[in-house]
Amino acid sequence: MASSSGTKGDVPVGKPLSRKMTRTATMMDMVDDENLLVPSSLAPIAPILRVANDIQERNPRVAYLCRFHALEQAQKLDPISSGRGVRQFKTYLLHRLEKEEVETKPQLGGNNSEEIQLFYQWYYHEFVKDPSRRKPEEMAKHYQIASVLYDVMIALIPKEKVDKKIFKFAEEVARKKVQYAPYNILPLNVSGAVPPIMELPEIKAAVNALRDIDNLPKLRIQSTENVRQEVDVFSMPGNNGTVIHDLLDWLGAVYGFQKGNVANQREHLIFLLANIDSRSRQDEEYSLLASRTVTNLMDKVFKNYRSWCNYLHIRHNLKFPNDAATQRMELLYIGLYFLIWGEASNIRFMPECLCYIFHHMAGQLCEILANVQVATGGYYYELPPHDDEKFLRNVVTPIYQVLRKEAQRNKNGTASHSKWRNYDDLNEYFWSNECLNIGWPMKPDHDFFVHTREIHSKVEHRGQVVVGRRKPKTNFVEVRTFWHLYRSFDRMWIFFILAFQAMLIIAWSPLGSITAVFDPDVFRSVLSIFITAALLNFLQATLDIVLSWKAWGSLRSTQIIRYLLKFAVAAAWLVVLPIGYSSSVQNPTGLVKFFSNWAGNWRSQSFYSFAIAIYMIPNILAALIFLLPPLRRSMERANNRIIVLLMWWAQPKLYVGRGMHESMFSLFKYTLFWIVLLICKLAFSYYVEISPLIEPTKRIMDLGVVSYEWHEFFPNLKHNIGVIISIWAPIVLVYFMDTQIWYSIFSTVVGGIRGAFSHLGEIRTLGMLRSRFESVPSAFSDRLVPCPSEGVKKKQDADEEREKSNIANFSHVWNKFINSLREEDLISNKEKDLLLVPSSSGGNEITVVQWPPFLLASKIPIALDMAKDFKGRDDKSLFNKITNDEYMYSAVKECYETLRDILYGLLVDQEGKEFLRQICNKVDTSIANNKFLSDFRTSVLPQLNNKLERLLTLLKELPDLKKEKPVTQNEKLDLADSQDPDRAKTQIINVVQDMMEIIAQDLMIHAEEITARWNAAPSKNKNEVKFGMFDVNLKLLENASWKEKVVRLHLLLTVKESAINVPMNLDARRRITFFANSLFMKLPRAPHVRKMFSFSVLTPYYKEDVLYSEEELNQENEDGISTLFYLQKIYPDEWNNFMERKPKPLEDPQNTHMHYVREWVSYRGQTLSRTVRGMMYYRHALESQGFLDVEQNQDKPRGHGSLSPEEMYHAQLVNAARAQAVADLKFTYVVSCQVYGMQKKSSEPKDRSCYQNILNLMLMYPSLRVAYIDERDETIGGKQEKVCYSVLIKGGENRDEEIYRIKLPGPPTAIGEGKPENQNHAIIFTRGEALQTIDMNQDNYLEEAFKIRNVLQEFFAHHGQSKPTILGLREHIFTGSVSSLAWFMSNQETSFVTIGQRVLANPLKVRFHYGHPDIFDRIFHITRGGISKASKTINLSEDIFSGFNSTLRGGNVTHHEYMQVGKGRDVGMNQISLFEAKVANGNGEQTLSRDVYRLGRRFDFYRMLSFYFTTVGFYFSSMVTVLTVYVFLYGRLYLVMSGLEKSILEDPSIQQNKSLENALASQSVFQLGLLLVLPMVMEVGLEKGFRTALGEFIIMQLQLAPVFFTFQLGTKVHYYGRTILHGGSKYRATGRGFVVFHAKFADNYRLYSRSHFVKGLEMTILLIVYQVYGQSYRSSKAYLFVTFSMWFLVASWLFAPFIFNPSGFEWQKTVDDWTDWKRWMGNRGGIGISVDKSWESWWQAEHDHLRTTSIRGRILEILLALRFLIYQYGIVYHLNIAHHSKSVLVYGLSWFVMLTVLLVLKMVSVGRRRFGTDFQLMFRILKGLLFLGFVSVMTVLFVVCGLTIVDVFASILGFMPTGWSLLLIGQACRPLLRRIGFWDSIKELGRAYEYAMGLIIFMPIVVLSWFPFVSEFQTRLLFNQAFSRGLQISRILAGRKEQPSG
Repeated sequence: MASSSGTKGDVPVGKPLSRKMTRTATMMDMVDDENLLVPSSLAPIAPILRVANDIQERNPRVAYLCRFHALEQAQKLDPISSGRGVRQFKTYLLHRLEKEEVETKPQLGGNNSEEIQLFYQWYYHEFVKDPSRRKPEEMAKHYQIASVLYDVMIALIPKEKVDKKIFKFAEEVARKKVQYAPYNILPLNVSGAVPPIMELPEIKAAVNALRDIDNLPKLRIQSTENVRQEVDVFSMPGNNGTVIHDLLDWLGAVYGFQKGNVANQREHLIFLLANIDSRSRQDEEYSLLASRTVTNLMDKVFKNYRSWCNYLHIRHNLKFPNDAATQRMELLYIGLYFLIWGEASNIRFMPECLCYIFHHMAGQLCEILANVQVATGGYYYELPPHDDEKFLRNVVTPIYQVLRKEAQRNKNGTASHSKWRNYDDLNEYFWSNECLNIGWPMKPDHDFFVHTREIHSKVEHRGQVVVGRRKPKTNFVEVRTFWHLYRSFDRMWIFFILAFQAMLIIAWSPLGSITAVFDPDVFRSVLSIFITAALLNFLQATLDIVLSWKAWGSLRSTQIIRYLLKFAVAAAWLVVLPIGYSSSVQNPTGLVKFFSNWAGNWRSQSFYSFAIAIYMIPNILAALIFLLPPLRRSMERANNRIIVLLMWWAQPKLYVGRGMHESMFSLFKYTLFWIVLLICKLAFSYYVEISPLIEPTKRIMDLGVVSYEWHEFFPNLKHNIGVIISIWAPIVLVYFMDTQIWYSIFSTVVGGIRGAFSHLGEIRTLGMLRSRFESVPSAFSDRLVPCPSEGVKKKQDADEEREKSNIANFSHVWNKFINSLREEDLISNKEKDLLLVPSSSGGNEITVVQWPPFLLASKIPIALDMAKDFKGRDDKSLFNKITNDEYMYSAVKECYETLRDILYGLLVDQEGKEFLRQICNKVDTSIANNKFLSDFRTSVLPQLNNKLERLLTLLKELPDLKKEKPVTQNEKLDLADSQDPDRAKTQIINVVQDMMEIIAQDLMIHAEEITARWNAAPSKNKNEVKFGMFDVNLKLLENASWKEKVVRLHLLLTVKESAINVPMNLDARRRITFFANSLFMKLPRAPHVRKMFSFSVLTPYYKEDVLYSEEELNQENEDGISTLFYLQKIYPDEWNNFMERKPKPLEDPQNTHMHYVREWVSYRGQTLSRTVRGMMYYRHALESQGFLDVEQNQDKPRGHGSLSPEEMYHAQLVNAARAQAVADLKFTYVVSCQVYGMQKKSSEPKDRSCYQNILNLMLMYPSLRVAYIDERDETIGGKQEKVCYSVLIKGGENRDEEIYRIKLPGPPTAIGEGKPENQNHAIIFTRGEALQTIDMNQDNYLEEAFKIRNVLQEFFAHHGQSKPTILGLREHIFTGSVSSLAWFMSNQETSFVTIGQRVLANPLKVRFHYGHPDIFDRIFHITRGGISKASKTINLSEDIFSGFNSTLRGGNVTHHEYMQVGKGRDVGMNQISLFEAKVANGNGEQTLSRDVYRLGRRFDFYRMLSFYFTTVGFYFSSMVTVLTVYVFLYGRLYLVMSGLEKSILEDPSIQQNKSLENALASQSVFQLGLLLVLPMVMEVGLEKGFRTALGEFIIMQLQLAPVFFTFQLGTKVHYYGRTILHGGSKYRATGRGFVVFHAKFADNYRLYSRSHFVKGLEMTILLIVYQVYGQSYRSSKAYLFVTFSMWFLVASWLFAPFIFNPSGFEWQKTVDDWTDWKRWMGNRGGIGISVDKSWESWWQAEHDHLRTTSIRGRILEILLALRFLIYQYGIVYHLNIAHHSKSVLVYGLSWFVMLTVLLVLKMVSVGRRRFGTDFQLMFRILKGLLFLGFVSVMTVLFVVCGLTIVDVFASILGFMPTGWSLLLIGQACRPLLRRIGFWDSIKELGRAYEYAMGLIIFMPIVVLSWFPFVSEFQTRLLFNQAFSRGLQISRILAGRKEQPSG
């Protein structure tokens, strides 16, 4: 082995080390394989190994020495190899060193010492000494290598043996290395040529402002040896690592912030200052910030902090000493806040906690600056020894540990919310003055920290967390109960209940009309609603106390007193009002009399009237304040103690939710919306639901007690109250639910009107685009082109100049748009040529506007035909025909002028040019004199056109000969002779000569001079002479603009068919028409790029697909279909375009160009690469727009006509570099790849592939940044601990480069939900004033990116009361074309993100953030908790909570539809259901949350209604819809079983009344839910036309869309209800695969058994029983009329998964499904057995929510299970064997039978387990005896007791639900049954029921699978959209794979 002395002798140097060993270890061929193997605990040696790899080929021996040094360092870092993977790594490295010890020998010196020194000197001179020869990126690498080599040298060689020159070199390297360190965007330390971004004046001004540290106190650091050390601005590196360059360095040194954090926030602050400053400046060059720049930023950053201080009545610490520079102090405060925020980790979710930290640290800062002592030479401040983790250790980590221990109590989402404190609880602790008692420095023994410590050490069960004493919740408790809906929205429920009561009283009156309210008696009865109101208010006061009980320990005493007083007052009114009402019976008053006599006879009014007046005073005051929003807003936001006291009763003091009231106009709009809606809803409810039932109800009540058909426990109930409840209960539920339907109707109408006024859909087809394309350039210039400067504006006064400028501006963007469509393979090359606008369209060569050829297609052939066939001699008639079509006129004139320019440029000889000039003059003169038809033979024009076409074909194809471009069959003849350039030139000359001859001899009539010139040549050498006359210059073909003219003219002449269908691709059409249409919508004018709002895009990524691999593309599914083949059939046109785009013919693209094929496939999936490509369009657009801005603002016009080509090229390079610099300043894209570090080190092929693909994305897009969480094992205090870092990287030289590394207090994702934590750790690396959140299944489009400047301008506009804080954008769902399911989902999602959010934003003002492309006001949100909430479980739908938080904190959310972003959705049935389950879980958690409670209580009444019905109310209404069916059917079950329905319907008085029958069916209309698709139809009609909308609606019905939506209704209801009752919500990964695959029956059964199948079978039994036992007295027509919607619901819930399952009715797959299901049902469970392998494992997991639910949840489950007992109770009395007996003994005997059956089954089960194996004979005897006993008993029952076959089937209907009830009760009582040993019996009973349910559901599938046409029909049903586009789905699903054509 080598040693530090280097005594090895000279041995010939062996060959360079092979890399085979490394490849074997890593299974990957990478540049730095060893670094991927380095364990996290040995991370410091990774740079050494990287250098060893880099110099391996130059000097293997030095590389060996580097690895040897790395091994030594590894031994020091982890001597005992305790870290994960350390021992294996050391062993591998040792083996490699042993091999290299022998194979490598010194090359430059005699020993290792000389070798490394000589190599270092050689490397320095070769690569480091002269940095001007290399790029900065290369120099950074060389300096890194030189530094490592020096470290290795010093470690291996004694210093006295090192050449002194080396120390000098090393000092220079150390000094200059920092200049080449990796940087993010700003190269602040770079030397040499100044990068363009550093030349921007706003950047220079911001940097200068931060470097103003002259008068700051110098820092004197107390070292460990008690020696004072001064650190000032001129300090050199090495003084404890402390160098002060600017204000942030100074703050970092004072407070102990990490270097990575300081560097990150330095750039962050510079960007903010530069961007704000650039908008307020007109000067091109300046070096100082504007006076208001820093002040404006400070006001925005500290608005929340100042509000917090005012709320707590403490003075803020933003103090400015008299002698201090104000701007510097402001920058110090801003820098301090950002440094705190940048290192706060998870505490960033707690904004007021950050305020607390900043408050104390700012106070310290003021003391430092005010109290420093004067010392010799200036001001000094004493510092402890330097520690850049002091802030992290002393401030962040203690609070983080509190968060983490509280999160551990959550028990991974299974614990009750009331048992642990989430982010909100801990943050709200800082809303009270108690937080100030924590002190500063924070007291470790303070109550805030102590209560989360482990106080009692005790041994607990495995899997439980040892936790200490629990601290009470703060302000709110999330209790799992539906009462939250009443508590949060009590005003709405009180209104509806009182309205129902009033309408019921009025309808019950003798008059029965609304005018009955004027009757004195009726009005007195109506006044009883105040008693109901008092009762409801009492309920609210009670709920306030009960539901907040566990938070009382943290509530203020005033809040507790308020709760108690509210309860006492509510109880008092509950006593006073009934007493008053009963005393006013003798003194009734009518409505008119009441109000007319109230003033004059007030002394004689009843006590009840006075009580009502007093009771209504608070409501009257609230109504008055409601009408004055500014007053209410000011009162709520006031912190004055007097006003707070006045508001105390109405609204308790709370930090958020104050002053959320909108402007008067907004208030008027949404108030009018709801008043009209409520009038319609209440009128409908009165006349359709309530009034028709009054008369039947009265008749039923008057019938008297009828006879019962069962044993009635309450036979003496009066007025048939059971019947009344059964009839009225569904009606009451419908009454509370149908407001959701009315909202759907009204929002559809209002959204449609608003969309129409917004100009949506005005251009929705290509025909509409053609008709308005002329005005598109001017609209583009008015909106997307910034206002020109004054000097430029004067030049554009003339209309013609303005039009040319508009065309020029438009063509630049339009052509980039069209080229992007071509790059994305949405259009072909020919379509691209037809769509492009020529680059010379704004020039002076052509006098008409050069429109895209697709507008001019076939115009020239038509004009030629018109001219050829024109009979008249009047030029005006012909010209009028041509000019009537403006496009034809433009085409004709452009063709003439372009042909003239081409021929002028083509001809060399002056004689030929003069001949052409005479012809053109003749044409121009004839046209001017209206003598064209008399001077020219138009019949010759077609002949001339043919020659011209051939000429253009030759010219167009000639330069492509070298490219071997394929040609069409018609062109082969021409090209055959043109392969030789000389022959091609000869052919071109011949064609030109033929054209001239036709013109001179045939076309022109009176042109003697031209004819004479033609005939002047001698006849012998005629051709030769004319060859000289028409010689051509083919070098012009090298000119791109000249070539463009040739191609365009060829298109205009040859495209004879109409281009009405260009482009053919539907997505390309959609994008083109939407872009054109958006230009006519209302959007702010775009500013210059330098003055726009800066922004970032942030995309969270976990482990999703980045780029599909070759294996994934070609891997076949069970049907033999690969992803590539599938996509080739789904997108055949795009595949053909892709094949055309490739530079070479693709004979076998799967092998020759697989990388491009992988990209093509990935760009059609929901992959990260697609998202990154789309988001990087922003940068592309900004660079283009910035380049145009720079050119337009220069003195010389675009084109630089007065410049030489070299000067123009140089100017364009300078402008392009400046445009890129501005784009860097304005746009940043960060992808938060949470596990990138793990993927980088992983040996799993999937993870390695993701790592490599992400790295390739960074290399492809240099401005892309990736943030990840790096976990390392580090030795701290002699122990191995896991340490986490937030790391930002970028693409370097074939590897990633680390930019910033910030240590974290612990794993950031261990506390809350994964996605928001992932966003939070990366948000510190974003830049700018706005932040767009993009999911990794989204896309963007270049043409939409051009409008980002306009969107960001919305932040400056007032939308209602305030400026926006979140800008909402619409989405396009790009997955809708795969199948009918994807189409349904796409339409549903599209309607929500367009018309739905349009109405939410305006007029309702309740739009929130829904997670996708919204743009945040970044400063507003990072100072108020971030862009999402992250508390475990409760914030499952983390995105919408950021909208809640923004609104509660005074934000404003808007919606803008002139820009759209792509979005992918789930396309399979199971994927969609999992997504709906996740959303329903999230809404269930929202219902319990404090955010919903506060919004519901603090919105005004009408805005509260909007909020309810658009969030949790939608899900609750859906649940009520299903509940209505249950209540209806169980009510009918009660009526039919008891015999009451028969008695009532057979009564003559009832038979004459049809109102009852109508009432029974009235609610069935609502169950269909068809009205919920109205928004979908309206939006499609608006954007595609109502005829299209109607057609799509009909097709959706034919494709069974109602079945799909009804099925998803069940998904929503199940998971929403279960979440509220029991919890269990969790993130559900849905997957985003391509191929639509067949789901097995067992998969569907597992997913839908409890949510749909059980409920569907229950309703089936209900409907059967209702039909069977009521058919004798009820017509089947009436039965179907009443129950049709129920049967539809049942069929949807039972069979929708199989209807929408590809190949669901294919016989072979049905057989395979049955085999698989039987195997799954029979497998035993156990530890480690997954749910898809065993029924037992699934059954246990399916009921996990019951293991963690509360006692209340268990009791509720048991009570709900008791409903199944009514079947048995009702049916046994209808059995023939009962002989009409009504004795309770009948029911008792039925239980005896039930228990007997269960006992027999238990005996069989026990016998099989005990005797089935060893005592087979005994077991058979037992079964035989049981069988004989059963036969004997049944015989006796049939013969003696009168049992019938009907009774047997009826008993099954009766007893099966009873068994299910026992099963449910057993599951709820699982702990008890386990103790008494009955749990196994419950499990076996459950297995039997699962078998039975599976058989019942499976049998119809088996029957349908017998018929082949069913499978074909299903395929057509599922993939109708695909079939309409010519796809071959049937072949795909059948697996008959075709060979892809190349």
